[in-house]
Amino acid sequence: MKDVGHGRALVVGLGIAGIATALRLRQVGWEPVLVERAPARRSGGYFILLFGTGLASAQRLGVLEAIGDRTPQPPPYEVNRAGRQTAGMSLANLPGKPRVVLRGDVERALFAALPADVEIRYSTVPTRITQDDSAAEVTLRDTASGATVTERFDLVVGADGMRSTVRGLAFGPEEYLRPLNYMIGATVLDRPIEGIGQDQGLTLAEPGRSAWIFPFSDHPPGLLFSYRSDDIDAEFARPPIESIRAAFGPQPTGPLLERLLTAFEQAPDFLFDSVNQVKMPRWHQGRVVLVGDAAWCVTLYAGMGASSGIAGGELLGTMLQRHPGDLPGALRAWEARMRPFIQTEQDSALIMRRIFTPQDRKEQIMRGAMLRLMRTPVIGPAMGKIMNGPDMRNKTFDVAAV
Repeated sequence: MKDVGHGRALVVGLGIAGIATALRLRQVGWEPVLVERAPARRSGGYFILLFGTGLASAQRLGVLEAIGDRTPQPPPYEVNRAGRQTAGMSLANLPGKPRVVLRGDVERALFAALPADVEIRYSTVPTRITQDDSAAEVTLRDTASGATVTERFDLVVGADGMRSTVRGLAFGPEEYLRPLNYMIGATVLDRPIEGIGQDQGLTLAEPGRSAWIFPFSDHPPGLLFSYRSDDIDAEFARPPIESIRAAFGPQPTGPLLERLLTAFEQAPDFLFDSVNQVKMPRWHQGRVVLVGDAAWCVTLYAGMGASSGIAGGELLGTMLQRHPGDLPGALRAWEARMRPFIQTEQDSALIMRRIFTPQDRKEQIMRGAMLRLMRTPVIGPAMGKIMNGPDMRNKTFDVAAV
């Protein structure tokens, strides 16, 4: 395979992982071309946590200050349908003290840092990828006009999400999605919920379902519904709010839960999807590499999607810089560094799911016991480390150690 030290790269997907990758590629001398399925850059997105891994990469990319910090101060509480309140657990107090931000904060900061000469094509999707010793040949379709063009690139980066088109084109039809049999409905509200302070968090957790308010210090809160389902197809067969209401039935909702459901129904934008992890034996194939959810989707329950996307994109550019003229070697080195980290976070998600949404009454009781232990000054920190496994969330991928 013939390689160049500084080549032309196609980056598919204008989300966090895609923009971070393009930014880093440009910093190390490559020519990235960004393509995005949507007709314009999306400005929405839900609440996220940035752990040390993502914060360190954002700092090296030069965007950390622009991302900001919306971490609230008041402690959250647990609540039941009758309105009874008990002390809750703040996700911002997890080991590593993650920063609470909006997805839009991260995407705007990364996008603003892109040099003006980086080409961006909207309403564009890849439809065919072939490779030879000198390049990857990609057919791109303009979904607005229907026109197609075929171009050659030294590298193709699939950063196009959990249901990646690039993954299907380059890695074949094998199904890499691993369903967890849970659904999520998430939104960021445009106004506080009546009777609840703007920066107040709360959790209503019941067997097989939960509702969360994620607060911000200076913005109306985020709202999350999470629930178990044995028939994922049926969840998509009706309007999202109907599926969510059915999941929380047949008991009466009560005033608080009803306000949360109504707020979701009236939200200007939302995410409604099944919860899956992406499991692949390798993330690169020739001149094609997958980054972020397209490669490893750790799920919302892990809280590491944004951090791993930024870190994966930044490290990819760094490996290409450190292995000039050796694309296979750069991709192997990149994956060798990322894979242990991602494996830990995917395992962590299965544990954290029990905190987000206990599967049954037994898990609900265990969840309550864990929360009580985590609030104690002596046992709490140790419990947090046990829940999160090895301390990988603050791994910084220091390039000096490569």
